[in-house]
Amino acid sequence: MAPVWLPARLDERRPETATARTLAFTVPGWPGHLAGQHVDVRLTADDGYQAVRSYSLAAPADGDRVELGVQPVPDGEVSPYLAAELPVGAEVELRGPLGNWFVWRPEQSAPVLLVAGGSGVVPLVAMVRAHRRIAARSRFHLLYSVRSPEDVWYGGLLADGDPRLDVRIVYTRRAPAGDGRAPGRITADDLDRGVTGLEPASPIYVCGPTAFVEAVADRLTELGRDPATIRTERFG
Repeated sequence: MAPVWLPARLDERRPETATARTLAFTVPGWPGHLAGQHVDVRLTADDGYQAVRSYSLAAPADGDRVELGVQPVPDGEVSPYLAAELPVGAEVELRGPLGNWFVWRPEQSAPVLLVAGGSGVVPLVAMVRAHRRIAARSRFHLLYSVRSPEDVWYGGLLADGDPRLDVRIVYTRRAPAGDGRAPGRITADDLDRGVTGLEPASPIYVCGPTAFVEAVADRLTELGRDPATIRTERFG
């Protein structure tokens, strides 16, 4: 059955960076979802005008609680309002879950490489949280590209020392002191280190801006990874 629009009440707004926010909603009748899926959000103005945008789910299924990651887009019609103005207790509408290809399922046992660009980390963190929730023994490796240390989402979660999660952050404009890597985009060498330990059929999930995703997918293919194992989600 196709997803239907459901009322969603904003319960909490948490900062992730200076501008990015996690929004937690209560959605009565929510059917559940898989890590990596997304939803449509619909806003309706007093005059009846409606705007719809898609956002990634930031956490695994948890009853009627749904968490979204929102990065405001300059001059955007919806994201700045969601990130900073929608009052706690107010309602919007959600439709989902959407997307069945870019997902991690609990029964998957192979090691996984996650590659994120900026806010593309949101659905990948949902996978990390789902993996952690079931105490899966497989290893996750996250290669995360951001402009500067201030742009890192979920810093506490990614630095908490989970032995099954390897995290490497690549800074493209300004790295913290002692990082040991000059700022710059993800390279073939970065990815080559990331695929170490993967099995031939291990899935690789890549999410971020379109140009980032295409460049990473091309480099992974050049490194000999089977294109069928590379799953991509892009925006912008």
